[in-house]
Amino acid sequence: MMAEEIAGVEDTVSEPESSVTGAVENTGAESTEINSISDLKPKMKIAGKVERLELYGAFVDLGVGSSAILHISKLGKRVNRVSDVVAVGDEVSVWVESVDAEKGQITVTMLEPLAVEWSDLQVGQQYDGTVTRLEKFGAFVDIGAEKEGLVHVSELDHEYVKHPSEVVKVGELIQVKVLGFSKRKRRIDLSRKALLETPESELAVESVELEEDEEEVALPTAMEIALRRAMGNGTDEQDSKKKKTDAARSRQKREIQDDILSRTLKLSQDSSE
Repeated sequence: MMAEEIAGVEDTVSEPESSVTGAVENTGAESTEINSISDLKPKMKIAGKVERLELYGAFVDLGVGSSAILHISKLGKRVNRVSDVVAVGDEVSVWVESVDAEKGQITVTMLEPLAVEWSDLQVGQQYDGTVTRLEKFGAFVDIGAEKEGLVHVSELDHEYVKHPSEVVKVGELIQVKVLGFSKRKRRIDLSRKALLETPESELAVESVELEEDEEEVALPTAMEIALRRAMGNGTDEQDSKKKKTDAARSRQKREIQDDILSRTLKLSQDSSE
């Protein structure tokens, strides 16, 4: 009986402590177990434990056999010392920045990565964004990129908009389309109007303009046809004369060149004799 009690105590002591190391944090979906470095992907959020501290950063155990480097610049904004943010044994949430499975190198960050990188942007893409501020010339919208995008006042609605506050408000979630962007200028141009249904009044205007264009293309009268033919014949005669003149000039030029070449050869032969 004594031996059975001791065995039971040993089993209780040997149970590992609960840890989040090696598992992707559950964000509403099923959590994914991480078994090796090859399971890691950029922007993946994962829990780990701080192993040791250095002046330049911290090493974090993610449970994949290789420690990840958490640089001091990735701990937060304006961090002077690593120990001001983390300590050995701390359980931290980090995002994977880069992975090199062959070299066993992993870099992580405690700064949440951007949802939309500059390299992700393409003209015509659609995003859900939040209006962050309004100016007289347009509305700024956060689509998860490094910089807020600008919806110019002319791109807010099909109708005339005097001020952005007439159609949108700060904090509102709206759909926008990318019109253009420049990483060098750090600018993103967006449109809300491009995703709105064209009003019937605008369609009617386009229809009227189309009818007017069709009316302008009227059939020519008999007089106009005769005049065009006469002008065409005159043009044909002029073109024919021009071609003959160009041919005569070209022929004369060739004859001059042949004569010069002949004289040059004759002079060369006389000199050799």
